[in-house]
Amino acid sequence: MQIKPELFLLALAPIFVATVAWEAWYWRGKQPMYSWVDTVSNASLALMHQASDAAFMLLFVHTAYDWTYRHGLQWVSDSWLMVPLLFVLQDFLYYWFHRASHRIRWMWASHVVHHSSERLNFSTAFRQSLTYPVSGMWLFWVPLAWIGFTPDQVVLIVGLSLAYQFFVHTQAVGKLGWVEQVFNTPSHHRAHHARNPQYIDRNYAGVLIIWDKLFGTFVEEQEAPEYGIVRQIHSHNPLLLTFHEWGEMFADVWRNRDLRHLWMPPEWRQAPENVLQTRTEAG
Repeated sequence: MQIKPELFLLALAPIFVATVAWEAWYWRGKQPMYSWVDTVSNASLALMHQASDAAFMLLFVHTAYDWTYRHGLQWVSDSWLMVPLLFVLQDFLYYWFHRASHRIRWMWASHVVHHSSERLNFSTAFRQSLTYPVSGMWLFWVPLAWIGFTPDQVVLIVGLSLAYQFFVHTQAVGKLGWVEQVFNTPSHHRAHHARNPQYIDRNYAGVLIIWDKLFGTFVEEQEAPEYGIVRQIHSHNPLLLTFHEWGEMFADVWRNRDLRHLWMPPEWRQAPENVLQTRTEAG
């Protein structure tokens, strides 16, 4: 039976769940890597994300990719060489999606959900936001359809990338020698999830770490990571985790009467007197 590309990750769910169970067993009696409340929260967020993603995919995204494909360049051939090209292009675009998700607050409002846990384990990979369609994740892969990859190919390669990334959310795997030079690994991703100052906004890789090394965002895991976000939320409520940053972002816009809070980096804050000064200088 052929699996539809949009159901690819769902089809892998038994493998993901089995991996979570293995890791929880691995850490039993050693370190408190798992807690029931955190794991249930992660699972709830995953279900909410999957429902939102499936609905948006059905109602809009596949149609948008299809329109783009039909009106695009139709440049892609049937050659097998297109497979590695699709992989590399998608991974390159993922890097920029992930980097934008940390540096544009509108996108961070969705992505912060994934980073808000103070633990890092395989179940953290489930921790996703139902608002990704609103923040624009799907837009980053429109160029693939534009140059001639079919919507099914685009959706499948994104799913494969996300499946790989599930397996870098762990503290059970140490450094992997030469693999660290080319691929995103658990070590690289532990640094990405850390709130230590030297690790913040680093290691955006999906599958290949080479993009971080090319664009100056790579950091080696050295000091033990402290997980979570700069302004910890200390909650397991899925609705609060999903919407807290959206609420704070719009509150900042209203309080300062400044739309720049929508696109400036998450740490960008202006005191009211600075806003007033900026407006006065602008006339």
